[in-house]
Amino acid sequence: MDERWFFTLILLATLAMVVSMSHATELNPELNPALEPRALWPDQTPPRTARITIHSPPKPNGAAIVICPGGGYGGLAVEPEGHGIARWMNTYGVMGIVLEYELPNGRSLVPLQDARRAIRTVRHNAQQWKLNTNRIGVLGFSAGGHLASTAGTHFDAGDPQANDPVDRESCRPDFMVLIYPVITMGDQTHRGSRRNLLGPSPSAETVLLFSNETQVTQATPSAFLAHAQDDTAVVPANSQIFHEALQENEVSSEYLKLASGGHGLNGYQGPMWDAWQTASVRWLASLGYISRADIPSPVP
Repeated sequence: MDERWFFTLILLATLAMVVSMSHATELNPELNPALEPRALWPDQTPPRTARITIHSPPKPNGAAIVICPGGGYGGLAVEPEGHGIARWMNTYGVMGIVLEYELPNGRSLVPLQDARRAIRTVRHNAQQWKLNTNRIGVLGFSAGGHLASTAGTHFDAGDPQANDPVDRESCRPDFMVLIYPVITMGDQTHRGSRRNLLGPSPSAETVLLFSNETQVTQATPSAFLAHAQDDTAVVPANSQIFHEALQENEVSSEYLKLASGGHGLNGYQGPMWDAWQTASVRWLASLGYISRADIPSPVP
């Protein structure tokens, strides 16, 4: 797929979702509870633009998920791959935290710094937000899936001597949900995502560092992956090689191979979109992050 068509499809799907959700909000005002984004780096000089928006569930179960929208590291599909997902996770008692990470423009560490900061921020506020510090995961789509998998393979335990109490927290996610993710920066990468993240001529060391299939260890958190086998924008080999790396390191993972849907799974709708959602909540329930009683029945 030509990259111009790839970004055009993202834009069209996003606009369609915004129109749909606007109509739904008119019918159901509770879907839009006047959420206020908050700066992730409020005291940074020069200022950083990343922010998070917190969607609190009516009946919290102590779990939270930091959501990384896709967009090829050149934009953010914030509604369909962010706020819409947070509202969906709320129905299972999971707090959804939408991360609007700063676009890298070749500054390869910037999105990862934002993702780490978001996870630390959630842990730091766990008591206030009624969360369990061991039930905080990440979910990402496309390039956001790359960011989520980067957070899951490039983490630390925090700095206990840091002046900022947020920086004392671990940034390791407890689980990952990766939907049609970019994983590698090698031959099977999405070229636009690689260029936007690493610049036009990255070193071999940088390519290796951000090829997350090469960064898996036994400390990497468990993962659920889903990918359409006819995705030509981000080829399904990305999910396959990450799943294999997790298995080789004895990290539990599940890979759902979707029969069709392409990139974006038919504009975030239809049987393949429903299939990954159903399978992922079953997986989350199997790990104890949501209640088994909340799993949709019958299972498609």
